[in-house]
Amino acid sequence: MHSLPAVIAGPIVRRVSENACHIWLVTQDAPSITLSLSQQQNTITGQTQCEYVQVGTHAFITLLSFSSEEAFISGCPVHYALHFHDEALQAKWQKECQALLYPRQQHLNFVYTKTPTSILHGSCRKPHYDGSDALAQVDTLIANSFDNERERPDLLLMTGDQIYADDVAGPMLQAIHQVIALLGITEEELEGAQISHSSELASHPHCFYEREQLLPQIATNTALSSLFFGAKKKPIFTSVNAQNHLISCAEVMAMYLLVWSPLLWARIKISDVGISPAHLAVFKKEQQILEGFVATLPQVRRAMAHTPVYMIFDDHDVTDDWNLTRGWEQEVYNNPFSKRMVGNALIGYLLCQGWGNLPGAYTHLIKQAKQHFATQSITSQNALIDALLDFEHWDYTVDTTPPVAVMDTRTQRWRSESSMNKPSGLMDWEALCEFQHGIIGKEAVIVVSAAPIYGVKFIEAIQKVFTFFGKALTVDAENWMAHKGTANVILNIFRHYKTPPEFIILSGDVHYSFVYDVRLRFRRNSPHITQFTCSGLKNAFPEGLIRWLDRLNRMFYGSSSLLNLFTRRRNMSVKARAPSQGSGELYNGCAIGILKLSDKHQEVICKALLSSGKEVEFPPIKDD
Repeated sequence: MHSLPAVIAGPIVRRVSENACHIWLVTQDAPSITLSLSQQQNTITGQTQCEYVQVGTHAFITLLSFSSEEAFISGCPVHYALHFHDEALQAKWQKECQALLYPRQQHLNFVYTKTPTSILHGSCRKPHYDGSDALAQVDTLIANSFDNERERPDLLLMTGDQIYADDVAGPMLQAIHQVIALLGITEEELEGAQISHSSELASHPHCFYEREQLLPQIATNTALSSLFFGAKKKPIFTSVNAQNHLISCAEVMAMYLLVWSPLLWARIKISDVGISPAHLAVFKKEQQILEGFVATLPQVRRAMAHTPVYMIFDDHDVTDDWNLTRGWEQEVYNNPFSKRMVGNALIGYLLCQGWGNLPGAYTHLIKQAKQHFATQSITSQNALIDALLDFEHWDYTVDTTPPVAVMDTRTQRWRSESSMNKPSGLMDWEALCEFQHGIIGKEAVIVVSAAPIYGVKFIEAIQKVFTFFGKALTVDAENWMAHKGTANVILNIFRHYKTPPEFIILSGDVHYSFVYDVRLRFRRNSPHITQFTCSGLKNAFPEGLIRWLDRLNRMFYGSSSLLNLFTRRRNMSVKARAPSQGSGELYNGCAIGILKLSDKHQEVICKALLSSGKEVEFPPIKDD
């Protein structure tokens, strides 16, 4: 289609090593592209591999991989350019690329460094949350670095909930269907659903704000279930915002394009025609908020074209409470419709997030994805989903100094044997042993855990009470201490005598920000553990509630409180750094985290860069 841009989404710089880089993008036509790289005005000799998966008539998800014959110069910009073999597409791209360049810049670039000192991290980017997108501030940081006003970020770590597949605004869902039609994204047959084909969704009377009536349900089997859900059935998915839950693979693909690129939005017309009067006010409010989100997408796109980006999923990338309990898993994966929905979200994650983290690890999955989209059969789709659900290597390490170890806390759960309704451990024994083997003996390590390893104790206590009464799903009881086995193993890893002496944990998920300094009690040479939780990029906790939770946490679990003796962390001293703004220990507001490291990694500076551009610092606690 001549009206479409040559590059629909991206380019996004993904994994970068000392002699290789990977660029993710989506093109309107089958790509035949090479990369050219240069550094300090010298051409870098190497080869380009262009691999793509066609997910629609005019949608080709592409990963460009460049292997250099020589190592990149650390800390020096690497300029890169895309070269389409088709002259018309190349001419179109040359014009489009101008919007991605900073002033006085002639080429896109990224910086590779073996020893990062400035790392950004964030999670929970909900497009229709009524707040500005802090991810756009990355663009400001990079722009300022060209004028030597600030240090350029070395890495951007996106630590979960890059999309909200289970919580979608009405106008966003409308935009998704227009993108599917515009690009001809592949639709699918559906098993066990009220509709037989995903192409029926857009025109279905329950499409907008009533999708919970289309989602899979199971027969109730207890008197209590019947009381709450009526006499017959209850929903399988537990998200409280499932009124517009994404269902098809096409919807998931379109969602990714709309949250990372502004280009398709110019071709979309949002209309409230056909929206039920009962939902009209909500639709209009969401439309206004989304307009603000779209307005900053050019900055987001430009920033991601200039910074190495690494990603990992959390629950909302798939669905709320994903794999929370053994009972949840049994209900979801034993129903063909709900299994398909989870699988579709994983296909989207594979192609749009996971692929660029460690491309070689997903070769067989990418091959199977190509085969599926070529055949478009229900058999090939089910086989791909089975392969994704069986896959056990979503975790990865970035080979920097210190290394960045990114955990998979979603698919390798330590399931409770005593009760189907008790929360599973975030990682099982085997996965934790592999994690320990990867970090043991190192001088320092940065660990990415979607959920904080050291959570707010009062909130964890509330979750424990609800879990005791069989209501873990009610309070989203996903924390590292909720499962005895997982808690003991992860804490023993910190206590191991070969644990890295400098240990930094980056996390998000909880929609507020805080920093803890952790030391082992009764041990002279304790490792220095710093946990920096920053959340969300475009989401926040209810303000009044977080203030009360903060106060109650300090009241009941202050450093001198005897209640600390009854926690699993009683052998550890956990001290909170007070934020430079606000009161208490928890900061609430849309922000992206800035981690600054000294040469020996012994000074860890943590700042939350707010969506307004202001900074909130969490200054280190002075030793007594």
